[in-house]
Amino acid sequence: MEGQVTIVTNPLVNVRITSTIYAVEVQRRFNRGLCIADLKGKLEMAVGTPASCMDLELFSVSDKFLLKMNDNDALLGSYPVDDDCRIHVIDNSGQQMGEFTDVSQVERFELSDQAYEKRTDSARSFMKKHRVGRFNEEETAKKQEENAARENKQKAAAEAISVGNRCQVQVPGQPTKLASVMYVGTTDFKPGFWVGVKYDEPLGKHNGTVEGKQYFDCENKYGAFVKPLNVMVGDFPEEDYGLDEM
Repeated sequence: MEGQVTIVTNPLVNVRITSTIYAVEVQRRFNRGLCIADLKGKLEMAVGTPASCMDLELFSVSDKFLLKMNDNDALLGSYPVDDDCRIHVIDNSGQQMGEFTDVSQVERFELSDQAYEKRTDSARSFMKKHRVGRFNEEETAKKQEENAARENKQKAAAEAISVGNRCQVQVPGQPTKLASVMYVGTTDFKPGFWVGVKYDEPLGKHNGTVEGKQYFDCENKYGAFVKPLNVMVGDFPEEDYGLDEM
């Protein structure tokens, strides 16, 4: 009829779920036509409390306690449940907070290296049988030789570089950068030979200090360490980037 007003209520409601045994708050959507007994069954899957061992409390959007919801025959929609209200599940089964998430009390299975060595169904046994990785003596020896040869090249390249040299740094996958050599030698943060450089622009990673040890001094973000083979020494004057121009 003309002039009649019909109020339509959303049949679904979004609520927050908390529990006395589960520290994390979750969100769920329920039909307002769901009876409390069926609601408890759905909450059992969400928080782990048996439906027969739970009491429900309803809190407002601002987390103000409103009332208990323990009439199993009542409909969810008969309670003042709005979007973002909180339903708190009280567990009466005797479970403790974090009982199923705290693994500190779970007995660990440990196997000695000797016992693991004797197993025929392990990854180590498979690798041995098929001569994979470190169990392939020829491949391992070949890689060791290649690594030694590469390190000798890095050492020779480092010996040809001196502190104070101007250089170009050419790291694969990065643009060429102009820099000054500030350090040449070994480091504590990684094995092998390294060259510490001060870039002409703030394209570096630090100020010459790495993991608390100072190898050289420069402005922050101007310093970097690169492998000697990525450094080309030459007459590379500093470019004028117009810093004195207005």
